[in-house]
Amino acid sequence: MHKLNALIAGSTGYIGVQLIKLLVKHKNIKIKYLCGNTSVGKNISFYDNSLKSKKLPKIIKFDKKYLKDIDIVFTALPNGEAQEISKFLLNKNTLIDLAADFRLKKSSEYLKWYKQKHKAVKNIKKSIYALPEFIGKKIKTYEIIGCPGCYPTSVLLPLIPLVKNKSIYLKDIIIDSKSGYSGAGRGVHKKYKNKNLYESLSAYGVGFHRHNSEIHQELKNYTNSDIDFIFTPHLTPMFKGILSTIYVKLKSGFTIEKIYKLLKKFHKKNTFINVLKIDSLVSTNDVINTNNCNISICKTKYKNKIIILSAIDNLIKGGAGQAIQNMNLKFGFKMDEGLK
Repeated sequence: MHKLNALIAGSTGYIGVQLIKLLVKHKNIKIKYLCGNTSVGKNISFYDNSLKSKKLPKIIKFDKKYLKDIDIVFTALPNGEAQEISKFLLNKNTLIDLAADFRLKKSSEYLKWYKQKHKAVKNIKKSIYALPEFIGKKIKTYEIIGCPGCYPTSVLLPLIPLVKNKSIYLKDIIIDSKSGYSGAGRGVHKKYKNKNLYESLSAYGVGFHRHNSEIHQELKNYTNSDIDFIFTPHLTPMFKGILSTIYVKLKSGFTIEKIYKLLKKFHKKNTFINVLKIDSLVSTNDVINTNNCNISICKTKYKNKIIILSAIDNLIKGGAGQAIQNMNLKFGFKMDEGLK
């Protein structure tokens, strides 16, 4: 069987390593190049011992000349760097970015939220924001694929169907999300050296976290009405996993039972989405090391208000697994290939 050649830029970060661990199991992919900066010359097993038995290339510095040997470029780099790589893409290349470089459709929004000018504005139009459960076959016509952020993934999977079906009020949505510290990357221990990561819970980006822009952009695709929500992320003393707790008010005529059926029907064919029974308690432990999203809808003391719980593994469904899902969609592979 012919395999597609892949290059991974940013291969030594938490998401880069997770991506490699999944791709080595993918029967349609050969990892041709692993790229890094400070890690040049090292084996990837230095960063994860479980890869020691795999026949993988040593880490090299990225050079555009490698693109002629490559079908797929995965970029798990700091924001802005995939934009530079996108300028060198050949017709045969597909770029799948796991950072934020091609998530926002307006360069002005990117500047506003990421505090840097977009370096490949012309390529924004050539890119697609790809949450695989909603994008479908449209992905096949794009060569630049922007993977959603981990927090937005956990939020949009339950919310988009409800917004699309006009079942909830779009004002005063409250989103409270908690993530393992791996979501902040390998530099998390330096960045939060005074936070006591292993024993404390910390709110950050309160009111103005950059993922606000992404959540708003994608929800707006499904309604003509204004959307008001408050999103607050937290860093928790666990390595990975995200639990988002979302508070919404139901419109007249909708009950929690109707919302459950709506979500169940919407995600019926989505391999990795599990809509659990009403009032099920959701734990990150149930989704760690999987590409699944577990969703539960819970009652409150008010009949017209419900709580939605959504749990994912931030490095897999919120990162590397989702990138592979998008690749599988793009190239017509089985949806769960490399993700079983």
